[in-house]
Amino acid sequence: MANTSNSASAQEPQKRGLFKRKPKEEKANKEPGRLKQIAQVFKMTRRYDPSVVWWMALVFLGVVAVGLVVGLLINNWVTLLLISIPIGLLLAVIVLSRKAETAAFAQIEGRQGAAGAAMSVLKRGWNIKEEPIAVSPRTQDLVFMAIGRAGVVLVTEGPTGRVKTLVDGERRRMSRVLPNVPIHVINAGSGEGQTKLGDVAKKMKKLPKKLNKTEVHAVDRRLNALGTGKLPVPKGIDPMRARPDRRSSRGR
Repeated sequence: MANTSNSASAQEPQKRGLFKRKPKEEKANKEPGRLKQIAQVFKMTRRYDPSVVWWMALVFLGVVAVGLVVGLLINNWVTLLLISIPIGLLLAVIVLSRKAETAAFAQIEGRQGAAGAAMSVLKRGWNIKEEPIAVSPRTQDLVFMAIGRAGVVLVTEGPTGRVKTLVDGERRRMSRVLPNVPIHVINAGSGEGQTKLGDVAKKMKKLPKKLNKTEVHAVDRRLNALGTGKLPVPKGIDPMRARPDRRSSRGR
């Protein structure tokens, strides 16, 4: 009996005392805190754009200065100073977020899957297909798709003239099952007439809304039945890895 109880107690996980430190494995697997994430984003952004330090300082000091002046005018500078400091910090973090997004898009510029990554910053109200729905085996041009209240949006990756045949084929195929749904095309890239990666999501947001939420789901189901999004991804393309770092937005 003694041996049985000893073996049973040995199999039970040892409980950690209230004041004992966590094992190193738990610390290693724990996600970095909010402040640590902001610090990581700041270091990444400063490597790409050193001016972010001065912009953040200018915004913070400007807000504090305005609060101090207003406080002196109303003879309550202590209260205004205490209010302006957190506001200045918040605005400085927002500046960092904008600069970090620009730096992230600059890092993925020219990489395969970058057009899909440019769409990934949109979450609410959009159903974004992670993988390209059309691929040119010869040129490696890609077409990505998102479905939202604006309808269907096709974002191309490759020279506009060369990818036109690929995207036109997808439009014709979708129009057969979606005759009354708007199909928009955005040519992503840095060439003439193309939309920069950082502006793809902004352009999609500005598209006029034509569908309600129920219709969006219906369009998604119909396109899934059509077989879009089932094409094999060319070797070397990983849209998930090309996705820009959005941890900065968490620090807002």
